[in-house]
Order: sequence, then C-alpha cells, then structure tokens
Amino acid sequence: MSEFRWPVRVYWEDTDAGGVVYHASYLRFLERARTEWLRAAGITQSTLAEQSGLVFVVSRMQLHFRAPARLDDALEITVKPLQARRASLELEQQILCQQTCLLTASVRAACVTADAFKPTPIPESILEKLHR
Repeated sequence: MSEFRWPVRVYWEDTDAGGVVYHASYLRFLERARTEWLRAAGITQSTLAEQSGLVFVVSRMQLHFRAPARLDDALEITVKPLQARRASLELEQQILCQQTCLLTASVRAACVTADAFKPTPIPESILEKLHR
C-alpha cells in the first residue's frame, strides 16, 4: 500500500479569531484525506454501507501537533497504510505545509457493521483494492 496525498486549502471557517487553524479542523482534514484515499482505491463509503452493510470508523487516533497552519495555507494531507488487520486498518497521516510537517496522526480505522457497529472482518475484495 502506497502513500496517498490530498490537497486542502485553509479557509476562514477552519481558523480561530487569530487566523490559526482550530484544533478540531485538523480532524476534518484528516477525515477528508482518508475518504479520498478510499475513493481513489474505488471504495465509496456510501456504496460500502449500502451494498455490504459495512462502514469504517475511527476507533483510535493519536495526534502530535508540531506547528500551526494558518488562514490561506495550502496544505497536503497524507495517508500511509501501515497494516491491515482482520477487522481494522492501521494508518499514519501527516499534515504538511510546504514540506514542513505540522501534524502527525496514528489512526486505527475499524470495519464495523453499519447497523449495530459491531466489528467485522474486512472483506478480501476491499483489501485487494487497497493493495493496488
């Protein structure tokens, strides 16, 4: 599995009164990149839920804030798959601004049933798409 990159621009709505990105905005940036990573692999979350009854949910996340992003910054969000377990994916993410790392994130995304949110094995067809 190779690293995926997704561009994000910082808008006013992403910042606090001082023009610095509010900490919760980083979570949205990370989520968008994970969603686009899946989409690039041919997996849309709505189709996965409708056809397979499965969804991926964050079950664990550790963040390390290194430097602030600011209004109008052009960011690049990375997704690097580390390991596919039976019912979860281990991912490393970064938020970069002009090659400077602003944030690192360690993420576990669990595969669960859409109706009861019970952990379930990741289908082999999904794993194959992610390995391309």
